Amino acid sequence: MIQTSEFSAEELALFRLHQTPGLGRVGLERLLGCFGSAANALTQPRNRWHSQAGLSRRLGDTPAADDRCFLQLCDQLQHNQVRLLRRGASDYPAPLQQLSDPPALLYLQGRLPTQPALAIVGSRHASADGLRLAFELGRDLARAGFCIVSGLARGIDGAAHQGALEAQGHTVAVLGGGIDRIYPPEHARLHQQLAERGGLLSEYAPGTAPRPGHFPGRNRIISALCQGILIVEAGEKSGSLITAEFALELGRDVFAVPGSPLNPTCRGSLQLLKDGATLVTSADDVLAAYALAPSTTAPLTEAGTPGPAAPAGLDDRALQVFRLLDGQPRHCDELAGRCGLTPMELSAIVLHLELQGLARACPGGCYIKA
Repeated sequence: MIQTSEFSAEELALFRLHQTPGLGRVGLERLLGCFGSAANALTQPRNRWHSQAGLSRRLGDTPAADDRCFLQLCDQLQHNQVRLLRRGASDYPAPLQQLSDPPALLYLQGRLPTQPALAIVGSRHASADGLRLAFELGRDLARAGFCIVSGLARGIDGAAHQGALEAQGHTVAVLGGGIDRIYPPEHARLHQQLAERGGLLSEYAPGTAPRPGHFPGRNRIISALCQGILIVEAGEKSGSLITAEFALELGRDVFAVPGSPLNPTCRGSLQLLKDGATLVTSADDVLAAYALAPSTTAPLTEAGTPGPAAPAGLDDRALQVFRLLDGQPRHCDELAGRCGLTPMELSAIVLHLELQGLARACPGGCYIKA
């Protein structure tokens, strides 16, 4: 028997609404605004959807809660360990709340970043040099502690994801279609690697084909998740420039790689630099912008193993935290998890280390060895 117990009643109601033919993001928001919740909206007769929420009368049928096909979809999500993230729930990504239209429901396979995230995006028709640089930037910035976020597209996006995976770092793809739709087809293996070792995120219901109209919405999520956006080879009308616009509206940092003005795929990047984006030729330029150590810093020391020498006077827990710190930014969640501490306990310890000049706070809730 198919079970849906892993999902809450409101998550299942939202999922059912997502399966309603013709009901897009705007229509869903109208229903939620009018009736307060997806569960309540589903109890309303369709004529109230039309008269009170202003929805079209040509909407398709919403699947019943006991519909066999709907239950099979739920079973498929659970089998693939896809989580439903409902806006307002504790596991919903907090940065997306800054959007004017945060998605009501997200589908997540894998995990979201707990460390600072940086987006690397660019042309689908990138040059060989652009692909190589995107790979190296993804690798070096992931090695320095950033989660690399991109869109799994051909070209720059794919190269950045691959670089992060090469560094054994964390990388998340935000998709312009259903989480189960592999696009482009040649990224099937990369799609699987991200599901297993990183994260796949979509606001579109499973089975939804990627369409051109979906990608601006996808780009706004990429911008919101990250503290900075790095553009590598973007043309004058590139979707990457839309991502940069969203980033600026949200107060995020914008970085761009320079290129030849004779190369059409670099003209958008050059315009961003003219408009004040930070120029980047290597990962160290990004790290310098955040006052972080260069990307040649040593790897993380495991808790409980010999690490850097520590001054006397630290208790066992403070010493454990200190030995985890180095020149790479370590998120407070990572430090707490590795040391078995609560967030409050860790906060007190890193404050003590800061006061002794042994640790320094970085953007995004991270710390490095002072």
